[in-house]
Formats: sequence, structure tokens, C-alpha cells
Amino acid sequence: MKAEALLLFLALSTPALAQGFAGMGEDAEGFSVPQAGTELVFPRDHGAHPDFRIEWWYLTANLEAADGTDYGVQWTLFRSALAPSEGQGWQSPQLWMGHAALTSAEKHRSAERLSRGGIGQAGVVEQPFAATIDDWHMTSRAVASADSLSSIDLGASGQDFSFTLKLDAMGPLVLQGDRGYSVKSAEGQASYYYSQPFYEVAGTLKLLEGDVAVTGKAWFDHEWSSQPLGADQTGWDWFSFHFDSGEKLMGFRLRDSAGGFTSATWINADGRAEPQAPGALQVTPLEFAEVAGRSLPVRWQVKLPDKKLDVSTRALNPNSWMDTQVSYWEGPVRIEGTHAGRGYVEMTGYE
Repeated sequence: MKAEALLLFLALSTPALAQGFAGMGEDAEGFSVPQAGTELVFPRDHGAHPDFRIEWWYLTANLEAADGTDYGVQWTLFRSALAPSEGQGWQSPQLWMGHAALTSAEKHRSAERLSRGGIGQAGVVEQPFAATIDDWHMTSRAVASADSLSSIDLGASGQDFSFTLKLDAMGPLVLQGDRGYSVKSAEGQASYYYSQPFYEVAGTLKLLEGDVAVTGKAWFDHEWSSQPLGADQTGWDWFSFHFDSGEKLMGFRLRDSAGGFTSATWINADGRAEPQAPGALQVTPLEFAEVAGRSLPVRWQVKLPDKKLDVSTRALNPNSWMDTQVSYWEGPVRIEGTHAGRGYVEMTGYE
């Protein structure tokens, strides 16, 4: 992005970015808000929803090299709207931000891209699916009769890394919450939210020390809303787990002064989703570390009694801090306990 374009983007978006994740509890006046009972329709809902204030397309991958070395990859495209409309050229109120990361036990590498909507530099096309910002891409290579997200190519680069991955889904899309309506607080804040957690991955990581061929599993989320946090909520702890048994778990805790609101979906190996009652998921920090000047949990205990789940997470790299416009912790974890596997943890709103 040219320097003057970057300055303009920052001038327009800094108030929203400075509010961080706590700003997501603001009034949604003028924007659409999720409604219970709304049916998600594909491929339409793979695309952007400019009448909602915030939206993201998000992918994490737990990867392994031939020598057994673990890696993690993140690719995210965020959309934030100053007004609920599309607009042309620089008049568009849509702001775009891309985050990419590559994590190993020794180093967490990250990069960020910024763009204003309407100028062709970033955006999402629903069919065939394509999400792009600059030369970063998440693009469909699915056959016409299949869901656009069933096979995708993924690529991004930073100052000292890049990756190119091919992903193929071995299971169905999963609608989170009540058929895609995901409640975020006792007061009723909600988002539309679905996942594709069944990707098998193969590709190449390009590092300064050389190329690394990797394979593994990936998890894709698409979520949009206009007011996903309650006024008393400051951030969230989010978990996506791939168990060796083939089962999967998505869960989150939204932190507030009362201790937090939790939600989860148990995903069977055949793709059947079982939404859990609010509060059924129990998450407890087990170990803290000083990361980027903040005290952060780097080991968690996660319980879901109805599924006899009692596991702990271990971060591949405790220093997986995304030092971006809105900063947060995002990194791969190993899972141990009643169920073994790998996954990702995201922690936002820690000051």
C-alpha cells in the first residue's frame, strides 16, 4: 500500500482499532444484527455482509514436517465497516485487515496488511470463493458441484516467511450454536458463525533457513455480527481442537466481571454437531507467563463433563503474540488428558 493510502486508512480506522476487542460491545445502531431462526445459505453466505459491522474469515492449521517438527499457520481476513453500505472507490466505508502467522517452537512470525474497500485491493467473492488482500489469497479450487470451501488454496507472506498450502475438506460444514446463530452473552449478543473443521493440508513453508514440506489439519471459521460482546465483556478465550479420535471441539469463554460466558460445540467424527448448553464448557488457566508485557495463560484445563472430556493444553510457543493493530495471542497447542490431539487457542482483550 502506498504511504498516503496507509495514512488515510489509519486516520479513518484508528478510533475503531484503538477500542480493540472491548469496542466490539458498542451500540450497533444502523447496522444489521443477527436474528435467531435465520437460515444460512451457501454459497451466498461465504461472501461478505457489508451491512454488518464486523466480519472475519479465519483459518488455523496444525502442521508437521517429515522430521516430526511441529508448526502452526494462521491466515485471517477482517472486515470492519464505518457505515452499513458498500460504496465505490475511496468512498467505501469498508475497511480490510489481513493477519498471517507462522509459528514454531523457536519463533513466532507474523505479518499484517491493511486496505480500504472499493479499490480492488482486498475483498471476498462468494462464488467461486476467493478472499484476498494484496497478494495473500484463500481461493477455491472446488469442482462446480461441490461447496466452494471443499477445496482451497492458501497463501501469504511476511518479511521472513511465506507459505503455500492446499486444503481439502473430509467432512461437512458445521453450523455453530443454533443452526449458525451463536449466542455470546446472557444479554443476547450473538453472531452468525459456521466452520469447516475437516481440512487435510499439504504444502510448503518458506523460511530463511530453507523450504519445509508439511502436512496436517486445518480449521476454518467465518463469523459476522455488529455487536458480538456485551458491555461488560472485555475479550475472549477461544479453543479449536482436533482429537486423534476424529472428534473435534469448538469452545469459547467471553470474560466479564461475573466470571465469563462459555459456549461449545462437540463435533462428531462424521460431522454431526452437538451444541452444548451455555456454561457446560469449563475452562481454567493452569499456568501463566509474561508475554509482550502481559500476564497470559499459556496452559489451560478444558472440561466438558457430558462428553467425559478433561484435557490440558500446552502451547507450542508461549510467545505467540500477534503484535498487530489490534493485538492478541494466537498459537498452536498440544492436547493431553482424556483425549489427545492438537489445536489452536486465541486470547483477546488482555491488557
